[in-house]
Amino acid sequence: MATEAASVYPPLNQRSVKDTICLFDVDGTLTPARQTVSPEMLQLLSQLRHKCVIGFVGGSDLAKQQEQLGTPSIPVTSLFDFCFAENGLTAYRLGVPLASHSFIQWLGEDKYKQLVNFCLVYIAGLDIPVKRGTFVEFRNGMINISPIGRNATHTERAAYQTYDITHHIRPDFVAALKSKFPDFGLTYSIGGQISFDVFPKGWDKTYCLRHIEAEKDRVDGGVEYRTVHFFGDKTAKGGNDFEIFEDARTVGHRVGNPEDTMRILRELFGL
Repeated sequence: MATEAASVYPPLNQRSVKDTICLFDVDGTLTPARQTVSPEMLQLLSQLRHKCVIGFVGGSDLAKQQEQLGTPSIPVTSLFDFCFAENGLTAYRLGVPLASHSFIQWLGEDKYKQLVNFCLVYIAGLDIPVKRGTFVEFRNGMINISPIGRNATHTERAAYQTYDITHHIRPDFVAALKSKFPDFGLTYSIGGQISFDVFPKGWDKTYCLRHIEAEKDRVDGGVEYRTVHFFGDKTAKGGNDFEIFEDARTVGHRVGNPEDTMRILRELFGL
């Protein structure tokens, strides 16, 4: 279905804005945090897709991105040329999966258990206003740690974010992990309202650029992307958009919300 949907757009190597791809963070860039995309945003992205190649890159797994960007009848893999879930560890090109990698295979079961056990004990010792459930979420390419728990409601998430800014819960948690496991080769990236991601160094959002760079070697109409626009909101150091925003291979655009993203797209591409 995704491949059929992609056929209504020009082939990747025949878009009018040549050798160009726009990559988007999800939360705070295409959608409000953990909420669904607006019809206006989807319409604008469809217009953009007729001009250049588009993709998203997010830390969440594909199921969550389907909830935010797709619908029960429309798979998210049909709405973008490239879908990079878990920073590109799970990747789709025109609805077809690309090679993936596993965090737990890279780290090893023993080290993984040490890491998770430390996190659970640390969270148990936190005195914060609210705790819910799913404090450690295992994903293919990373783990996601949430002091309040990912089962928190939207209202609870917003309240926790305000509390976290004042009391530095997540930054202090990350500092404790760096001190405890200095030799594990891990990166800690704070994003969204309530959590942070843990993954191997180099497996941040720049990981998806490997797939983009590999496109030029494809025999079925490959493209060498000379301009890679990236749009994200957590672009400061420590944010989960920082590395790809600062990368020399991208043109970074810092946004404050989805409306900001739409404004910049209209200005850049005359939409």
